[in-house]
Amino acid sequence: MRDKVCELECNIDDMTAEELAFAAERLMDEGAKDVTLTPVQMKKGRPATLLTVMCADEEAEKERFVRLVFRYTTTIGIRELISERYILDRIEESLDTPYGKVRCKKVSGYGVERSKLEYDDLSRIAREQEISVAEARELVLGSLK
Repeated sequence: MRDKVCELECNIDDMTAEELAFAAERLMDEGAKDVTLTPVQMKKGRPATLLTVMCADEEAEKERFVRLVFRYTTTIGIRELISERYILDRIEESLDTPYGKVRCKKVSGYGVERSKLEYDDLSRIAREQEISVAEARELVLGSLK
């Protein structure tokens, strides 16, 4: 399967790590497909962060995220890149386990098929059982056999 996405990016050299993390979190909360923060070096050797926001390639969605990036960051300019991407078909199931509902993401396509238990559900179980996330994964998988 293929689709098109818009990548909005800007270089930021005047925000703290905490402020950048908050901006990335808010952009994800607003529905960005992905947000990344990459360390880069700007002119004159200045360290900075490249903020990349992936969103749908639709005018209204791009405009909304441009406004959000300007709201949550100090950038004065945003670059837009349109990319085609290959994606796997994705479904999410809810599994009944002795530890409560656990979501499972299943992907397939291009000769690949795999599944993954939702981290948030595993971390909830890990906290409740006072175990590691890896142990919670094993508990859940063992209960499904």
